[in-house]
Amino acid sequence: MELFANWHSWPQAEAGLRDRLPAHAVTKVARAVAFAAGQHGDQRRPGGAPYTEHLLETLEVLVRGAGVTDPDLLCAAVLHDVVEDTACTVAQVAEGFGPRVAGLVGWVTIPPPGAGQDKAAAKDAYLRGLRRAPRDAILVKLADRASNVQTLRNLAPARQRAYYAQTIEHIVPLAGREPWFRYWYASWRAEFADLATPGPGGARGSAGSPGAPAGSAGAAGAF
Repeated sequence: MELFANWHSWPQAEAGLRDRLPAHAVTKVARAVAFAAGQHGDQRRPGGAPYTEHLLETLEVLVRGAGVTDPDLLCAAVLHDVVEDTACTVAQVAEGFGPRVAGLVGWVTIPPPGAGQDKAAAKDAYLRGLRRAPRDAILVKLADRASNVQTLRNLAPARQRAYYAQTIEHIVPLAGREPWFRYWYASWRAEFADLATPGPGGARGSAGSPGAPAGSAGAAGAF
């Protein structure tokens, strides 16, 4: 299974992008990275790393892995959590980066629970709704989840199993439409196949999000 954890900082990402994108595209992505970093502030991933590392990993998956060069799509990948995990709005994304980027961010943002709905139900509905998402939004989601699941062993065992099951149910079918992602997720599934078996006592755990509450100063909702 190929890992995507080489771009820990913007200078590292920029060097990789300049080998593949024209200068104007790199400049646009740089603006998105700076904007996202400002919005996410000191948020951390569940493992304690700066949250921007997740955003750069998502970018790296798309560029180095899937070969994506569309600057709007790459900006959406960098900004994919700003509405869900910070005070930023879709309107602000549209103002700064255009309606297409804002629309893609909107597609990959989990909406707040509706009346009589809890967070788990809202997330399940969102994941099921991705089947109707446009292709570019699906590419962003596939890269986002690839960043998270490549380090699945960092979570507690019950959360590993829950997140594995959720990924198999909702994300792997989406990957089937994209040759590179289909291959990558097949490799990932083989690498983590042991998580398909029930844990102690037969419990697989809840398939809810292993991340902290959105917008917290601790671990953000990368998962």
